[in-house]
Amino acid sequence: MRGGASPRRTAGGRLSLRVRLRAAGLRSPGSLWSNAVTTNFHVKNMKRLLLLLLPLTAASFSVTSWAAEAWRAPSTQIDSVYSQVESLYLDLHRNPELSYHEEKTAAKIADQLRKLGYDVTTGFGGTGVVGVFKNGSGPVVMLRAELDALPVPEKTGLPYASHVTTHDDRGVEVPVMHACGHDLHMAIGIGTAALLAQNKDRWHGTFIYVGQPAEERIGGAKAMMKEGLFTRFPKPDFVFAVHDSNGLPAGKVGYTPGFSASNADSVNVTIYGVGGHGSAPQETVDPIVIAARTIVSWQTIVSREIDPQDPAVITVGTIHGGTKNNIIPDEVVMGLTVRSYNDEVRKHLLASIERIAVAESAAAGAPKKPLVEHVEGVGAVYNDPPTTTRLADRLKQVMGDSNVVIARPIMASDDFAEYRFAGVPSVMLELGAVNPEKYAEAKKTGEAIPGPHSPYFAPDREPSLKTGIEVEMAAILELMSKH
Repeated sequence: MRGGASPRRTAGGRLSLRVRLRAAGLRSPGSLWSNAVTTNFHVKNMKRLLLLLLPLTAASFSVTSWAAEAWRAPSTQIDSVYSQVESLYLDLHRNPELSYHEEKTAAKIADQLRKLGYDVTTGFGGTGVVGVFKNGSGPVVMLRAELDALPVPEKTGLPYASHVTTHDDRGVEVPVMHACGHDLHMAIGIGTAALLAQNKDRWHGTFIYVGQPAEERIGGAKAMMKEGLFTRFPKPDFVFAVHDSNGLPAGKVGYTPGFSASNADSVNVTIYGVGGHGSAPQETVDPIVIAARTIVSWQTIVSREIDPQDPAVITVGTIHGGTKNNIIPDEVVMGLTVRSYNDEVRKHLLASIERIAVAESAAAGAPKKPLVEHVEGVGAVYNDPPTTTRLADRLKQVMGDSNVVIARPIMASDDFAEYRFAGVPSVMLELGAVNPEKYAEAKKTGEAIPGPHSPYFAPDREPSLKTGIEVEMAAILELMSKH
């Protein structure tokens, strides 16, 4: 087109409706509808108008269901924040910190949120971070990401592997590794926080990023709730999280309506006896023998007292007794982990553990009853079924049906469960983190894939980060979008 102004185009590069109408010899919609009463509009022109309006109608529909297109990975928006997200992830992975000692980690997350314009509170519930972004009236959605790492020696061989060692709360020097993917969760969450700040026109309400301490010691969520997470800040309408997994390849996400992770209780049992020389057992009451019989009897709790339809696990993970091979000790200490979903089953397991321990000690003539201590516990993660199904349906639209799969419940635990006890619908999704080629090969050969808490656990970095952001954005915007 020579001379004069260039024809107006839409943001997508198309000619504007007014220009397209003029080119077709038609008026703009305003003049058309205002003169419709007094003008006999030629049928041929009406047909031409309808043909022009059909693409616009389709375009309007794509705007309404923008999430089905705008966040299909790899999107330009996710790519635009990826460098920042990856840099943060690598930094966090190289510099892990143990539970209740996440000071530097928390400072990094707080700094990222402040730069994005969030109202940030630090030192909450210990080392916790709360970032609030208000965008008018509407739903309140909280995203949880964990700050802490594990006392595990990293053996991945990655160029950004952790070589950190520190002293734990007992004063023992231990290696530290992000062996459960909390670094991945934090970095993904920051990417999501950035995109939400950039796309305020697409949602309304209040978004809250929570950097939670001490998940690995199942105390961080309780500490934040006790300090007033849902009273000092807007109480969420929904709480959301992702957790990486070796059970799915990167690029896929799993969902589990209902129970997805178990109750977990740590129990210590001390058996008392009468010590003496190993050559004269008749003069002793051997607590090692009592402990052995007790462990065997505990196995009948799950197999004979619990309904087979109710999952339950009792594992004796530690047993300590004695100092020398020819000395019978006067006590033995055992450490147990106890898992279940149903709260009644949970109560039954704990009561039966004590009942059997007491009975076995009495049968052996022990000098006193055993000491049974409930050290710590956390409830089961329960994904609100209607919300879970709603998010899964949206994710299928965004990612494709084959990339959004139903996932089996697991007997691991997470203190994410604490948030639902305040009456807030919560959902945790399973994020695939294994290189797809390695995953497929392992399925063929039956080779085990290193997973969370393994010194060899290494998420497939880029697809895991990008898919995580895509999942969080699609889910959060489904809950907060301007429908």
